Amino acid sequence: MRAADERTRRGGSAARRHRALIVLASCGALLAGCASMPDGGKVKHVSSSHRSGMDSQVRVYSVSPQKGEAPTQIVRGFLEATTSDEATFRTAREYMTPAMARRWKPFASTTVLSDAPGAVKAPPESTAVKGGYSVEVSGDRMAEVDGKHAYSPSGGKYSEVFRLTKVKGEWRIDEMPDGLVLGESDFQRIYRPINTYYYAQLGPDADSITDGQNVLVADPVYLRRRIDPVTETVSALLQGPSGWLDPVVDSSFPRGSRLARGQHLSLDDSGVLRLRLNARAAEAGGKRCARMAAQVLYSVQDQASAKVGKVELAGPKDRQLCSRTREQVAAYQPGRLNGSAKRAYFIDGKHRVASIKNKSTSARPVEGPLGSGQVEMGAVAVNRIESEGAAVSRGRRALYVASLEGSSATTALGDPVFTSAAKQEKDRLTAPSWDGLGDLWVADRDPDAPRLLRLRSGKEQPDEVRVPDLGEDERIESLRVASDGVRILLRVRDGEGHASLQLGRVVRGGTAKNSRVTVEQLRPVAPQLVDVSAASWAGGSRLVVVGRESGSVQQLQYMETDGSVSDQPTLPGITDVTGVAASEDESKPLLAGSEEGIVRLPPDANWRMLTENGSAPAYPG
Repeated sequence: MRAADERTRRGGSAARRHRALIVLASCGALLAGCASMPDGGKVKHVSSSHRSGMDSQVRVYSVSPQKGEAPTQIVRGFLEATTSDEATFRTAREYMTPAMARRWKPFASTTVLSDAPGAVKAPPESTAVKGGYSVEVSGDRMAEVDGKHAYSPSGGKYSEVFRLTKVKGEWRIDEMPDGLVLGESDFQRIYRPINTYYYAQLGPDADSITDGQNVLVADPVYLRRRIDPVTETVSALLQGPSGWLDPVVDSSFPRGSRLARGQHLSLDDSGVLRLRLNARAAEAGGKRCARMAAQVLYSVQDQASAKVGKVELAGPKDRQLCSRTREQVAAYQPGRLNGSAKRAYFIDGKHRVASIKNKSTSARPVEGPLGSGQVEMGAVAVNRIESEGAAVSRGRRALYVASLEGSSATTALGDPVFTSAAKQEKDRLTAPSWDGLGDLWVADRDPDAPRLLRLRSGKEQPDEVRVPDLGEDERIESLRVASDGVRILLRVRDGEGHASLQLGRVVRGGTAKNSRVTVEQLRPVAPQLVDVSAASWAGGSRLVVVGRESGSVQQLQYMETDGSVSDQPTLPGITDVTGVAASEDESKPLLAGSEEGIVRLPPDANWRMLTENGSAPAYPG
């Protein structure tokens, strides 16, 4: 949107000079859900640049088309109207012909541009209808949000032609693409990322853990912040998982499940959420219905302003299907395979595996042979229940696995479980990583035989894991597996030496005795960074990434697994980071390693020195 003085400078009509989206700071303290127009408070005209930093509870209202406006003004007015907080875009449709208003599908997709879209007269050949007029809408594309609300980075130029015709002497849009096109600042103001949840398909490996069929995986989607958020969340959940995640997760809702018409969901005063579903959803039995209730409860909790205490599911004619309290679905809780992360781990100044309790400032070598100094270590990973550790030797040649219990003085370390044949340290083993199923992952960077390896239970003979999307000149520099076992974060270096961050889905098959695993459909997570130096999981769908943009200095930031920038607060600046560690339990402090030692970032504080004689920080996982 453009400010009024800018429109005057561009020679707009008098009516157009006074158009702007109207912003109302309503209900005194900007309380959510205000239902009426306030009696007081200021009304002001603002531009997109001013709106981007406004409180998320400020309401933005659109303005109807004015008499005698030119075609380009009509298109610009329409684009501005789509950035308002109207649920059905009633005002935006006033800029269209009646037929176009009926067939336009605003939620078919959303294109996100780096700046607000521009609208200028299109080239003459674009006007196909006699007496019509064409306007070109363009900008630099950043991302696309599909019909299932899934975000994906997407570069290049955006350009679409809007065709207009006259209706009762006024220009109106008669032909244009479905969907929305928004500038980044408006997109961030209007939308927020939330997680919907689906069950991991772990194949035969599900039997290696308790309730392996009931592991919930976060699938991030973008929904409008204030337009019936609970209803929109449940509707998005019922649509099913995003296309990228779909092959490795399941929904307990029968295909075709939908909310019964006319519902606007909200919690009652007791924290109960009641849903009426269609006949397809009512086909689910008792156990399946319980799994459905768990999906709803944990997905809605992201959007609900109060704690969801109970979910009640009903079918046609209000027939109750099942009800489950938060306590009854606790066994399904997302992140239950994360582990408790009672300690953080690192390599101390004597190249032993050491640990430190949360909130403590005193570190010591771990129990068992990894803390004995029998072999100098260079990196460590600890399983999720903190009973075993896996460490790579200082020269990155050998991988050892040992218990974290018993005497470090009397317990022998034993032989390595895997040894790299590469000649140089930089070409040998990465730091290892454990998933929540108890399997250990590591990559060998040997130029003659680069490969990703999995050791079932951390003990069996390493199995090579195929990664079909890796190019011949690409290799894995580091990795972190999600606790759910169906997603893996890979730092991949190309032939030119640039390291990018890629997310892969872990596809499991075969039998219990001979399971097979592949990592498929790699997709970029931080495409704006030309070089990524470290990354870690920091939640169900959140990552912490260290890297730099072209021509910029190193930065530390939170990202979502879909490639969007997280809405978490900006991290305090820190330089020369060589490694970073976060826990999927978001209450744990962030750790970062550098040449000066290891620092810790507690909640609502700044970086503090943890140890000057340590490197390679890691949480369990």
